[in-house]
Amino acid sequence: MKALIIGAGSAFGSRLSIDILSREPLKDSTIALCDISEERLERVSSFVRSAIEHHKLPARVAAGTDRRALLPDCDFVIISVSIGGPAYYDWPFESEIDIPAKYGVRQTVGDTVGPGGIFRALRTGPVMMEIARDIQELCPNAIVLNYTNPMAMLTWILSASMDNRIAGLCHGVQGTSQRMAAYIGAPYEEVGYWCTGINHMAWFTEFTHNGEDAYPRLRQAMNDKATYDKDPTRFDLLANFGYFCTESSRHALEYVPYFRYDLPRIERFAALTKGVKGRRQAWYEDMGVKAEDAESIKLVRSHEYASGIIEAVRTGVPFRFNGNVINDGLMDDFQPGCCVEVPCMTDGQGIHPCRVERLPAQCAALCRTNINVQELTVKAVLERDPEAAFHALLLDPITAAALPFGKARELFEEMWAAEKHLLDWYKK
Repeated sequence: MKALIIGAGSAFGSRLSIDILSREPLKDSTIALCDISEERLERVSSFVRSAIEHHKLPARVAAGTDRRALLPDCDFVIISVSIGGPAYYDWPFESEIDIPAKYGVRQTVGDTVGPGGIFRALRTGPVMMEIARDIQELCPNAIVLNYTNPMAMLTWILSASMDNRIAGLCHGVQGTSQRMAAYIGAPYEEVGYWCTGINHMAWFTEFTHNGEDAYPRLRQAMNDKATYDKDPTRFDLLANFGYFCTESSRHALEYVPYFRYDLPRIERFAALTKGVKGRRQAWYEDMGVKAEDAESIKLVRSHEYASGIIEAVRTGVPFRFNGNVINDGLMDDFQPGCCVEVPCMTDGQGIHPCRVERLPAQCAALCRTNINVQELTVKAVLERDPEAAFHALLLDPITAAALPFGKARELFEEMWAAEKHLLDWYKK
């Protein structure tokens, strides 16, 4: 089995490599690592080689800056890239937060929808299309796993640009279900759930503990102030929409307009994003791992889905996960062709998304407000149409709540000018 990680210098390069090596059926894999930064690539590849040597594994490592040289014979291609600069600190990330803030559009993360999510997709989408063409040419049977945000938009763009099987992977469902278990004081292995919707806004329509409905206990836990304060945005959504949703309270703030005037909450969670800068910069200094430190190369598996999918395809033993896939009759709530997040089963024949029942009407309606933004942004990328991107901005919930048309146009033009050299793809 050969798996290529494009963008291996990101946080996912070393993490997913260790995940693959931790699974017995995958210990003889070839892990190919690609990054445009030779320095980060050397650090990650050295770490992975050290882990292989330390554990005396038969796995192999290939590394390089040219993805086309590494793509042939790949069974899996994992994509985790950032175009224009670091994903969550420095420029252009910080300008995508700061410029909208000048206009009163306050974002707490800026990587999903909102002005930040739209422009992140605009600068990343054309590169994704190039990667898709290379994959289809050089390894047309490979399964593609996307970890790059904005997840729904970029998975949608990749799917429109290639015939390969593809799923976008996020840790929102795993992370949220773990939190929900903790909120009711239940061991995680005793809870069950069913979660569907869109990336960063998927809804837990079922949540059980030992087979019993656990939502009454979750609502009771919400009444405890200490518990509520850990997740105020999502508990407010639960109280008013009836269900708990994925992603954090920090993320969820910028997907809906209801908290626009809650400045203390915005500042609290925005401060967490600003605090990421120092942590990210420190991480880039040593990739979060040290090859000479045996403790850092233990084969401890994360909760990321990628290695489980790879093992299931190789062994035929089924593996369930929640994936972002194209809505080909999977969810009647949303238009065909958009990107939805649904339970999927994987086995030796590949990835099998589940057709799911309709969401509660109010939850589906809230998702559609975000799908509107995604659809217009995807149109902008695929058709090289800046005006479609502006329409996406007009439809964005937090932008529409803050700005009249004229100010929205000014914001759009200022952001475009700031990133103009990253946007040569478009006809403007």
